[in-house]
Amino acid sequence: MDTNYTCTVNDILVNLFREIWKLEEKALITEEYSDISVNDMHVIEAVGLDGDKNMSQIAKKLDITVGSLTTAMNGLVKKTYVTRERSEEDRRVVTIRLTDKGERAYRHHALFHEKMANAALGSLTEKEIPVVAKTLSSLADFFRGYDRDESCL
Repeated sequence: MDTNYTCTVNDILVNLFREIWKLEEKALITEEYSDISVNDMHVIEAVGLDGDKNMSQIAKKLDITVGSLTTAMNGLVKKTYVTRERSEEDRRVVTIRLTDKGERAYRHHALFHEKMANAALGSLTEKEIPVVAKTLSSLADFFRGYDRDESCL
């Protein structure tokens, strides 16, 4: 593979991830949501709008431990973005649900991601979109399957 392209793509990816992180924080943590972090927004996103989830489901989606999630969830409950409810049938089961405030935060976050995706695809032709989607899918597969013990060099 042409090392010039490899270096160029590497530079773009490194800077793009940094820019996305900075912009996401600026775009998401507005005055209305100044009491939470970008990580909290990602927890809200993992809870989702589609009904009750338990802590294990949310932790798995975020690829974190239930213990780490509990810390974040305690803050979100206190700030009234989510509720915890015990099942009447099985008191051991606790479900998590977004409050109205949490649903507004979820939609705010989703709108940012929609705008980001539209910006990425907006200048492409219909033929180019599948190529970009395939490229990003390959990149996602790399991240999901990356073994930290492997050497990149």
